[in-house]
Amino acid sequence: MAKQSATAQTATATPAAPAAELAPVATPSRAYLTAAVDEESGEVVETSRFRYLPGHPRQIRFDAKAGQFNINGTTPLGSSLSFIPLAWRIFQDDILNMGRKLWAELFYADEKGAICAVLFHGYSVENLYRLIEPLFYDDLTLADVVVKVQASKKETTKEGKKATYYIAEFSYEVADPAEVQARREFAQDFPIWREETHTGAADVRIQHGYQNPKAEVAQLPEAAELATTAEAE
Repeated sequence: MAKQSATAQTATATPAAPAAELAPVATPSRAYLTAAVDEESGEVVETSRFRYLPGHPRQIRFDAKAGQFNINGTTPLGSSLSFIPLAWRIFQDDILNMGRKLWAELFYADEKGAICAVLFHGYSVENLYRLIEPLFYDDLTLADVVVKVQASKKETTKEGKKATYYIAEFSYEVADPAEVQARREFAQDFPIWREETHTGAADVRIQHGYQNPKAEVAQLPEAAELATTAEAE
């Protein structure tokens, strides 16, 4: 029988691949910012998670006849909203050509990061008060929780005819502390208000995070430029 020869093979050790260099970690200076290191310059670039044109938040409307929320009266949002308020006020004023009423105005960031404002009046404001009270005794505010607003159907009889309308009912659940912090810092850094509803003559009952825009006008470059031009003329 022929002998079978074995060929010895020399194993060559493959050098280990160099460990991937860890990208530098950038920490944002504010909770509502995201931070990244620019590969070319090495500088830290910060970007806001929220989009807001001061004085002109996205307008969210509550249609009390249909029990629906919408954007600017056109884009439907359904019969409920959920959000973490970053600013609000309850006040009495004559706004939007509707006479002097008691209003609740809440500001929040939607799922796309747009800063929005929504208004309530009448029984809806009373329902919001019913939410604020237990929060107060638990050492919380609306800014610490996720507020859920649900359109609730009601019926009334007038002159023998039944009529249907809707009011807003409010409930809440605990919010993520990091999200709460992001909104709190954003409200500290930007004047949160809505030009169409600011008259300067409001009787304010409760206010949180809402900033008087007059104190911020001088900080806006466009306003300063216009003022300089006016003085020159």
